[in-house]
Amino acid sequence: MTSLPDAHQKGIVFNIQKYSLHDGEGIRTIIFLKGCSLLCIWCSNPESQELLPQVGCNPAKCLTVDECSLCENICPEDALIPNEDGRININFTKCTNCLECAMVCPSHALNTYGYEISVNDALKRVEEDSIFYLRSGGGLTLSGGEPLLQDRFSISLLREARKRRIDTCIETAGNISWAVLAEAALYLNEIKFDIKIMNASKHKRFIGFDNTLIKENLMRLLKNYPALPITVRTPVIPGINDTEQEIGEIVDFIKGNPNVTYEPLAYHRMGIAKYTYLGRDYLMKNVENLSQNRLAGLTEFARSRMNR
Repeated sequence: MTSLPDAHQKGIVFNIQKYSLHDGEGIRTIIFLKGCSLLCIWCSNPESQELLPQVGCNPAKCLTVDECSLCENICPEDALIPNEDGRININFTKCTNCLECAMVCPSHALNTYGYEISVNDALKRVEEDSIFYLRSGGGLTLSGGEPLLQDRFSISLLREARKRRIDTCIETAGNISWAVLAEAALYLNEIKFDIKIMNASKHKRFIGFDNTLIKENLMRLLKNYPALPITVRTPVIPGINDTEQEIGEIVDFIKGNPNVTYEPLAYHRMGIAKYTYLGRDYLMKNVENLSQNRLAGLTEFARSRMNR
């Protein structure tokens, strides 16, 4: 069977964000893909974790059942339940993500996270801002979730972008097969690679999997693509990896490679509401944002240790 041309490959994305300044060089457009192979307890994009589109519910946007009855009796599983104030909520234990309710909701109280798009249509969105890329050195960044879980779509997207002379970057946790990562690297100008915790058992405790494959893949990238710029990034989570010992272990693992830089990222709580919309508990609701002073101190510590 003949495979589809790159431009016609399709994937599931949940957001296309323009004018980003923090996810690669210059001004960039970020395409966020559905699906993740990790389960970080602090994840700020819980809507990214499932591979397929899913429904979310924000009762605050509901017009109430007295004012709107469009979703009444539409759910085949009877998963839609009015609250005491008449606003709709979802019983997620019954919901099968058929998305019927979200399709008729006029206020987007019932909302779909994720939609199908072709490579060609995605790149049309990216190319709308080509003038900004030319002036700033920016381009396209793939993020998620883990964008390389949708490997055919992501690689086709990167390959087609390079044909169109669009600078390419990816944000990856590296927990995917080496064959996929190696093929994607052929079409990348830079990589943002997450290393969150070095200790394997601690990694599994807070992220759901150990980090053997992640570390192996980073070392393979450094060996096989020595000229490819890689930024190793660590989301710094209070009470989990916000110490000089934890950061130092990561820095020691990567330092000595001339094309590798290191960037600690501050934990934030901006994704909490989305857990509620998806009917899930946020396990770190009592953890406050990382302070700017703490981040600055760990950043300076990492910079000094990288240069030793």
